[in-house]
Amino acid sequence: MTQTAPPQRPGRDGVPEGPGTPSTPTRREPLLRYMLGERLRQLRHLRGETLDQTARRAGISPQYLSEIERGVKEPSSEMIAAITGALDVTLVDLVAAVADRLVVVRDTTRQPTCQAAFALAA
Repeated sequence: MTQTAPPQRPGRDGVPEGPGTPSTPTRREPLLRYMLGERLRQLRHLRGETLDQTARRAGISPQYLSEIERGVKEPSSEMIAAITGALDVTLVDLVAAVADRLVVVRDTTRQPTCQAAFALAA
């Protein structure tokens, strides 16, 4: 019988921790959906809003917004546009903030990253 590894869960800062010894886990770059969700939650909190308030203005359910913020769901570009509109931020500002955060995470994980990926995100 073949055993499969348990799914990776995001560690601190949304960076999944992979197999390795407890003192030296293998860290990978975070998934975009974790970083995007984290930033959207920060923006919502800065506005002092509840999930319900922001979701209502974005035209989505509070449950779906919660799943996006937690990185469980990967939203379409239309959903991201609706949420950024509800939060009064531009898509460019959101993507730039996420890209800046990815640069910081990359520096802490010390793994090579394709610079083109950041250019495409912007």
